[in-house]
Amino acid sequence: MATTAPSVEIEVDNRVVKVTNPDRVYFPGLGATKLDLVHYYLAVGPGIVNALWERPCMLHRFPKGLAGEKVHQKRLPAGAPDWVETVRLWFPRWGRTADELCVTELGAVIWAVQMSTVEFHPWNSRREDTERPDEWRIDLDPGPDCPWQTVQRVAGVVHEVLDELGAVGYPKTSGGKGLHVYVRIPPTHGFQDVRRAALAFAREVERRDPYDVTTAWWRKDRDPARLFVDYNQNTRDHTIAAAYSVRGVPEARVSTPVTWAEVPDVHPDDFTIETVPARFAEIGDLHADIDDHVFAIDELLAWADRDEREGHQTPPEDE
Repeated sequence: MATTAPSVEIEVDNRVVKVTNPDRVYFPGLGATKLDLVHYYLAVGPGIVNALWERPCMLHRFPKGLAGEKVHQKRLPAGAPDWVETVRLWFPRWGRTADELCVTELGAVIWAVQMSTVEFHPWNSRREDTERPDEWRIDLDPGPDCPWQTVQRVAGVVHEVLDELGAVGYPKTSGGKGLHVYVRIPPTHGFQDVRRAALAFAREVERRDPYDVTTAWWRKDRDPARLFVDYNQNTRDHTIAAAYSVRGVPEARVSTPVTWAEVPDVHPDDFTIETVPARFAEIGDLHADIDDHVFAIDELLAWADRDEREGHQTPPEDE
């Protein structure tokens, strides 16, 4: 005789999401279950919705938990309620479209978790014009022999250059070994220009800290002890984990907004699904006002023009 899989119903604002297999262990080292993941995202609800708001979003799903296969999902999983919104994207490389999740409410996040999503990876553009980014992403990506202290040191240089430009940067841990800084920009340029601007900024950081930083495009040319300022995260259809997204690692780390003052003292391991809810309850979303600080990238594009005149060409978009 067939048995019905266990489930619980979760009320999210005016939605009800049925969560099946709530006791399935997703993070064996912690004993954290699918329902624990749901409760985490409920606890940081305003933050994760703000990070994903109206952005195409790729999902990293773990149908059997971290012990099973990881699925990179562009298309919205089948069976979505009619209130879960999407945005249609065109992928020239494959000559086809995909309807990706487009979050406008917390219920859609919880439904995605029900569908085994652990990580949320949004585009840096919104559905109003998906071809014009409104977010410049600075990805401080340490090499395999590059310590966290170097990331912290380079973050200080990044902050210095942003201040000189008059740009307000919003840092967050990556949930891995690095640090991300987001800057809101007007959606007036395409991906190529935003990437050129990001590269020009990265080169300026490298000039100021050549011992720690590299912008070498080919991985084989990078010193493993240095930090790569990965400007390519601003390429079309390149995504990184959102603020407040859990990462699919045994420690269940979270990509967590931090203040600039905190950067010298924090460590990625400080932020997990067990610690971030209390932090969020105390201080709220540190990225809540990012839309109030918009920076035009014209000066960075002038830097890019200068670099190109001096023979520093923009590398191809795919390594």
